Amino acid sequence: MKTTLATLTLCLVVLMATGFPLERKGGSPSGHAAKEKRVQYAAWDDVNVIAHGLLQLGQGLKEHVDKTKVQMRDISSKLKVFNRTVTELGKESQKLRVEGEALKVRAQGLEDREGQLLNITAELREKAEEMQQERKTMGERINRLEERVDSMLQGDTLLSEANPGAKNNSDARNIQLMLEGQNKRIDDLMERIRLQQEKLDKQNVRIRTLQSQVQQTRQRPVIRSSSAESSVAEQQDSPVEMASDCHELFLRGETISGVYTIQPINGEPFKVFCEMTADGGWTVIQRRQDGSVDFDQLWQAYEKGFGSLNGEFWLGLEKMHAIAKDGGYILNINLADWSGDVATISLPFQLGGEETKYSLQIRETSTFSPLQISLGTDATSGLPFSTRDQDNDQKNDTNCAKHLSGGWWFSNCGRSNLNGRYFQSPPPKQRHQRKQSIFWKTWRGRYYPLKSSMIMIAPAAIANKS
Repeated sequence: MKTTLATLTLCLVVLMATGFPLERKGGSPSGHAAKEKRVQYAAWDDVNVIAHGLLQLGQGLKEHVDKTKVQMRDISSKLKVFNRTVTELGKESQKLRVEGEALKVRAQGLEDREGQLLNITAELREKAEEMQQERKTMGERINRLEERVDSMLQGDTLLSEANPGAKNNSDARNIQLMLEGQNKRIDDLMERIRLQQEKLDKQNVRIRTLQSQVQQTRQRPVIRSSSAESSVAEQQDSPVEMASDCHELFLRGETISGVYTIQPINGEPFKVFCEMTADGGWTVIQRRQDGSVDFDQLWQAYEKGFGSLNGEFWLGLEKMHAIAKDGGYILNINLADWSGDVATISLPFQLGGEETKYSLQIRETSTFSPLQISLGTDATSGLPFSTRDQDNDQKNDTNCAKHLSGGWWFSNCGRSNLNGRYFQSPPPKQRHQRKQSIFWKTWRGRYYPLKSSMIMIAPAAIANKS
């Protein structure tokens, strides 16, 4: 562009130099003395070339001006965007500072609360130790008193033999009354120790929860945008450490039945339905109520689980094992018939893993109640789970899951099956169909299709409270 402009300027100078007439001096060849004036003009083609060059120069200058205007508009737009982004970043920075101060205050509050709880826990432990020491002292005193009573009773015996008409010494009776009073005091102390231990357990759960909150609050990263035009991401509170089962949720203060997320020890988190009662939280592993879900499923479905947690469902053998693999759990079975009657069966159990075909083992007791017999007597040595594509029952010539319906801890096909076909009332007339239903033999018989069933599990400690 600069070269073209210089060339056109040079041509314009030449044109101006040649466009005006010039005087030339000199003698004529004929020898005349007079001066003659001659006028010279630029050629028309040169003028056209220069004019055309000037037009091109003007057009180029116009295009350059237009392009410069567009570039200026783009720069202005970018500056406006940049100004808005800077303003937004300033607001976000101020917001983050405010949130940071709030988090600091909250962390300080949590630390203060943690310290208070630790102090309370220490006091409770000191009280428990004092009670245990008092119990030990009382035991020693009782032993000494028993020795004195024995010696006095022996003296009374000798006295009676020497003097048959004599009465027992009144001191022995007084000491016996003292022993009874001491025993009562010991029972009271044991009850107080038990209550203090329960409070300690609840305090420990709360302390672990607060410690997790404090730790995750301290370790929470600050999220910033990678470019000037991106917005700053909002921070959210880190989740509290998940409970291992529904009863731990109950100890944390949850009292409403519903769907919660738990995470068993050394396991993955998953959702469960928690049945909250006055005594604790129960994890529901099976529910039948309206026949909306087909329970005649294969092994993989029973292993992973199926159905809806808010309706009919089977939680899944893997998840059941993750919760109760260490034992110390109670199996609670609630049954209902079409007349409105209900029954509850409670059995202490342990569930094996995949290598045992999720074998259900009921803890052996001296006697089983009539309701418990349908499952308890068969499962004392362990009952593996069976489905129609994995026959693990104890009946050699029959596949119980295929002969009946659904998957269950079958022994010989005839005592119980809560995962059978759901029949509305009145039940079918054919006997072989009624055998495929939901039944509990020692309650309503093998050929009575039940209206509903719900199976729940919880730590054995919940049974000691109820």
